Amino acid sequence: MFKGIAMGVSDLIPGVSGGTIALVLGIYQSLIAAINGLFSKEWKQHLAFLVPLGLGIIVTLLTLSHLVEFLLAEYPQPTFFFFLGLIIGIIPTLLKDIDYKRSFTPIHYGLLAIGAIIVGASYFVKDNELSAVMTHLVWSDYVLLFFGGWLASTAMILPGVSGSFIFLLLGLYPTVINALSTFNIPVIIAVGSGIAIGLVLTSRLITYLFTQYKTGTYALMIGFIVGSIIVIYPGISGNQFLLYTSIYAFLMGGISAYLLSYFETKKTVVKLSNS
Repeated sequence: MFKGIAMGVSDLIPGVSGGTIALVLGIYQSLIAAINGLFSKEWKQHLAFLVPLGLGIIVTLLTLSHLVEFLLAEYPQPTFFFFLGLIIGIIPTLLKDIDYKRSFTPIHYGLLAIGAIIVGASYFVKDNELSAVMTHLVWSDYVLLFFGGWLASTAMILPGVSGSFIFLLLGLYPTVINALSTFNIPVIIAVGSGIAIGLVLTSRLITYLFTQYKTGTYALMIGFIVGSIIVIYPGISGNQFLLYTSIYAFLMGGISAYLLSYFETKKTVVKLSNS
């Protein structure tokens, strides 16, 4: 449930991917398998994994949206620098997990570069001016919110690609955040149903890619994460307080990534020794 809370916070912030945080927390492939497994004979086992994780995400989205709005409005630089440290800190672990020195060929380095370019290029199309909150919605607006949720869920589950950033590009981010803050049920249902369908379909594709092209898929995803560094980087203000706070937040993010990776590795070793 605490891992769900961490994923929920990341999903609220444009540029930060819930899929990346799932990788940091060591649950990414378990998450993909559980979503796929909902339609199998072992659905109860997978549901037992997804329910507490989902509760953590939902509780965060409904309760911390005000806090995230405040942090992004008042202290965007330190907030983004924390996630920047978290994301940079996980890259060495991902490279180690796939044993890149042995498994990577020039093609895989090429895929990594392509992934970084694809996500990094989105920096040049982002709009710093937020759209107005949509009011007096008609059926076509709900259709847009549904498909926006569908597209965003595809991004949410891919490391390095932010679902919130997709909402931002579509001009839906303020409306979605406002709906979470004010418990606007119709908007939440429209977006949530799109997200649910998108997660199921995308998880099947990712499972196929991991099964058939594991190293290539890892390389592309690491590229996505590298590219997201460009998107998340907020620039540096001349304000000395903000500068020192941002450096501290960046270090805390990096340390958090290291500790999470360390404890996940220790837990895996314990499980293997017990078995």
